[in-house]
Amino acid sequence: MKPVTVIVNAGAGTGHDEAACDALRTQLTDAGLDAVLVRADGGDQMIGAARRALEQGARLVAAGGGDGTINAVASVMVDSGVPFGVLPLGTLNHFAKDLGIPLDLGAAVRNLATGRPVQVDVGEVNGRIFLNNSSLGLYPDIVRDREKQQRRLGRGKWTAAAWAAFAALRRYPFLSMRLTVNGERLARRTPFVFIGNNAYTMQGLAIGERARLDEGVLSLYVAQRPTRLGLLRFAFDALLGRLGQERDFDVLTAPEFDIDTHRHHLLVATDGEVTEMHPPLHYRMRPGALTVLVPAVENGTNQP
Repeated sequence: MKPVTVIVNAGAGTGHDEAACDALRTQLTDAGLDAVLVRADGGDQMIGAARRALEQGARLVAAGGGDGTINAVASVMVDSGVPFGVLPLGTLNHFAKDLGIPLDLGAAVRNLATGRPVQVDVGEVNGRIFLNNSSLGLYPDIVRDREKQQRRLGRGKWTAAAWAAFAALRRYPFLSMRLTVNGERLARRTPFVFIGNNAYTMQGLAIGERARLDEGVLSLYVAQRPTRLGLLRFAFDALLGRLGQERDFDVLTAPEFDIDTHRHHLLVATDGEVTEMHPPLHYRMRPGALTVLVPAVENGTNQP
């Protein structure tokens, strides 16, 4: 039996209660895994559980939840050398999709038992990591407003998001900033900045996906001055984890860069979680910092 510590976000809504965890324990055992399953309520508990697992000599740690849950546990696993497993139990599951990790729970559990370890890149901004992306301007403002409406008014996630996007459209907010990228200083005024861990596909049916997570670069997308209708499209594309066509953005790639503004603080989204940071923001790539289990393939290897 292969030992594994599985940390599940118990506060993520339906599908993560004790009955669901009992069913998950059965699947883990059936896959040949000697599992310690921890139900954690919120990011702090998930981070604490991951730290305890490493301190106790865990040889494999997995996270079950959405991209925010995966980020929380991965933040502890970075640079540990211990393999990290992903059970995609969220709505969008961008990290799992881009690594080819099955979205079916049974198949994802089997991947913990049979998968192969690969090293993938991790982005960082002022000490906080992101596996997928970070953003400034429109998106974190909408997320913060959405969360307030859910908490105070009891609105559903997507209803609250629609109202928050409409409020942003009325404000038509812009962010004035100074960028230092590849030794060049640039001034931009924009409603939306998107920073990807590696490059995102900007055209075709694969829009919003990444072909690789091991090229060692951050991708920087700065929205050009859109109309109000274009701003609304940016809002919903951001909420769904997509980007618009390349012509709508200035696009740059670099292993690190700085963003500064005259503001004393900025809302910064990292993998959908919003925190307040003080500029300047220093973004950097951490190449190969996270070891992740991905499906083994026959007759060759797939790319991380």
